[in-house]
Amino acid sequence: MMSMESNFDGLIGPTHNYGGLSDGNLASAKNAGLVARPREAALQGLQKMKLMHDLGLWQGVLPPQQRPFLPGLRQFGFSGTDTEIYTKAWAEAPILTKNMMSASSMWSANAATVSPSVDCADGKLNLTPANLSTMLHRSIEHPQTERALKRAFPFANVHPALHGQSVLADEGAANHVRLCAERAAKGVELFVFGREGFDPMRPGFPARQTRESCTAIARQHGLDPDRTVFVRQSDAAIDAGAFHNDVVCVGALNTLFYHELAFEDMADMQARIRAASKDLFDPHFEEVSQKDVPIKDAITSYLFNSMLVQFPGDDGLTLIAPNEVEDTPSTRAYCEKLTAGNGPIQSVRFVDVRQSMRNGGGPACLRLRVTMTADEWAQVNPGQVLNADSFARLSDWVTRHYRETLSPEDLPDPSLMHESFAALDELTQIMNLGSDFYPFQRAN
Repeated sequence: MMSMESNFDGLIGPTHNYGGLSDGNLASAKNAGLVARPREAALQGLQKMKLMHDLGLWQGVLPPQQRPFLPGLRQFGFSGTDTEIYTKAWAEAPILTKNMMSASSMWSANAATVSPSVDCADGKLNLTPANLSTMLHRSIEHPQTERALKRAFPFANVHPALHGQSVLADEGAANHVRLCAERAAKGVELFVFGREGFDPMRPGFPARQTRESCTAIARQHGLDPDRTVFVRQSDAAIDAGAFHNDVVCVGALNTLFYHELAFEDMADMQARIRAASKDLFDPHFEEVSQKDVPIKDAITSYLFNSMLVQFPGDDGLTLIAPNEVEDTPSTRAYCEKLTAGNGPIQSVRFVDVRQSMRNGGGPACLRLRVTMTADEWAQVNPGQVLNADSFARLSDWVTRHYRETLSPEDLPDPSLMHESFAALDELTQIMNLGSDFYPFQRAN
């Protein structure tokens, strides 16, 4: 049966702003406080989705989450009407409130870890929403993520997020790669962790993913232990700003494309993947040296936070890279060398996602990869499928509801909350999410 890797992108929300909330994310810190352009950001994301659809891939959409997140503000002890809560919270606890305004769910690579039905013991597509427990502004996402995934994939086994405790810190598919000979065949699932959960916290930037969360998800999905690999991200990568493994590594089919500083033990990583892929496929390792691309350039350009895809009819892979890769001399030169050879990565396409990039997320951050059979794809919620009609409707919705600019001084204005809720209420009808999808719709 035909299978394909689909992309489910996070639709960027109306409160897209540069809050600088993500410790270890260099772009987030550098651009904190800049004036954001929510309308432009959402339209850039939709254009990338449309490009993937037009080139023949299955493309889906995950909805933005409710922001401000009033249930969180109520937990902080604020009470009254929605407007009273919002106004009091900004006056008395502005940093907490800024965390409840983040549009970070747009980076759906962190939404969940996904295992296709062919890899799972129950024969179903399995998804586990990430608890994102390391960062406050992201730790509030997983309940709404679970609802969105259940709406999108009614046929799948969608697990609850792991317990939101430090030992089980989980950042989703940003630390997970599936390798295979072809989409319909059994594959090898690679989990990358930054620390052992019971070890003391490392100094410097946080290592967000634990080994314990990786092994728990692998057991939960019923993965074959012989086809599952756990490897450690290097401290050098984390300290350089690779807060997730997908900042220094991306893979597709039998190819793993990564920086030489990505993993703690490169030889061990390769040996483990070769052992797990025995009799399935021969893995191809495309390693980028520090000499060719300094890790600083890899991270600022997001060379590896690109999408590695195979378009229908193509023999090779295409790297969907942000414009910043073309703008950076070392990464541009490497891409030219990469595609001039006979390797599996045969072409590079550049896309404009600058609004997301300034907040620390490239093309790969914006999408959750979900390998499905044709029968499974046919059962996806039609309202979450991107096609020419839904692209037009969503683009019109964004244009009508999103502000052109959003500055830090605009955030405390309660009208932003009312605008956001009105937009999301309409979106539930466009995307067939139900009239009770968001918390504010269930408040009374």
